[in-house]
Amino acid sequence: MAAKEWYKDWFSSPYYEVLYYKRNEAEAAAFIERLVNHLQPASGSLMLDVACGKGRHSRELAEMGFDVTGIDIAVPAISEALKYQAENLHFFVHDMRLPFYINYFKYAFNFFTSFGYFNTQREHDNALRTIAQSLETGGIFVIDYLNASYVTTHLIPTENAAVEDAFFTIKRWQTKEHFFKEIKIAVPGTETMPVYTEKVAKFSLLQLTEMLSKQHLKVQEVFGNYQLGQYDEPNSPRLIIIAKKMK
Repeated sequence: MAAKEWYKDWFSSPYYEVLYYKRNEAEAAAFIERLVNHLQPASGSLMLDVACGKGRHSRELAEMGFDVTGIDIAVPAISEALKYQAENLHFFVHDMRLPFYINYFKYAFNFFTSFGYFNTQREHDNALRTIAQSLETGGIFVIDYLNASYVTTHLIPTENAAVEDAFFTIKRWQTKEHFFKEIKIAVPGTETMPVYTEKVAKFSLLQLTEMLSKQHLKVQEVFGNYQLGQYDEPNSPRLIIIAKKMK
């Protein structure tokens, strides 16, 4: 079973960065550039990067000329991000379920399935409320989520990966409402084998649309991949939603 709040331990683990940080780095950078070209934010626009990790994507946005604030629950990640803090780049340890700035940002982003981790619907609603409240009226929220329909039929049960000096054994399974991923880590010269279990909600486009609507966020566009291609429920690997704060 997954830990009560598995993300606190896993996201603070050095192995999390080893496994994920460099994965698809070029694709991620290209996606952000493509997204910015699509949104056409004004220079200096105030932006919020929710669940920013070590701030890699926040830094990319800041380098494009925007004023970016990144928040994340993982203290080690923000400690690293703070090394890059600048006049237009800010980082805070913060739980997305709790209020942050109010009516402040023009854009908010939640990249690469950094949502759907909590145990209750109320917690997920609280997180979206935080994001909605942080935006000014007319502000834009972009959430990049997994496409549950696609993942359900393309789930890879087992996988092994050797990254740097660590060997990862990964097992995946699903229930009606969640995807799970168990990660066992073996490192030469150590006797212990850390084990972490990820748990992500199977939110559909309809569910997310309704959740966003409750926070006065109206869906404007939906894309199905990092090339901003059309969303097709059975076949799109991603569910990327652009929503606008209506009031």
